[in-house]
Amino acid sequence: MKIAEGVEWAAHACAVLAGLPAGEALNAAALASFHELPPAYMAKHLQALSKAGVVTAVRGAHGGYALARPASEITLWDIQAAISGAAPSFQCQDIRRKGPCAGYSPRGVPCPIACAFAAAEGAYRAQLRTVALSDLVREVAVGMGAEGREVFRVWAEGRGVTAQPRG
Repeated sequence: MKIAEGVEWAAHACAVLAGLPAGEALNAAALASFHELPPAYMAKHLQALSKAGVVTAVRGAHGGYALARPASEITLWDIQAAISGAAPSFQCQDIRRKGPCAGYSPRGVPCPIACAFAAAEGAYRAQLRTVALSDLVREVAVGMGAEGREVFRVWAEGRGVTAQPRG
């Protein structure tokens, strides 16, 4: 299964936003610069996240984007669905109805291949729904160590944001 790179970018942008105190926001350019990504594409992904209710646009001189709800209520599935859509990845074309054996497949019975893909995708989606953004942010902060968290704090302050990364 190939995941669009925008899903990764959006998940990282949400993780950065989750490291900010409530009421703080970062603009798309700042979020793009954090991981050295193209600002136009980051803005596009942030718009998709906003439309899906994952982030909210904050107006004003220090505006930008903030999480729309607590990080504990945002899952990786929310982020993936916002960027890639919620439609199933596997689209059965029912090609078993063509070729020399076309008449031997029972009508009204789902194709076993389509069923297997649907079951796998269901398990994948269920797993992503169990992964809260807050859990990932905690793991990232611990992995960064005190020095890395301080670098994040200084970076955020340089953009007018008071940050207290957890960890």
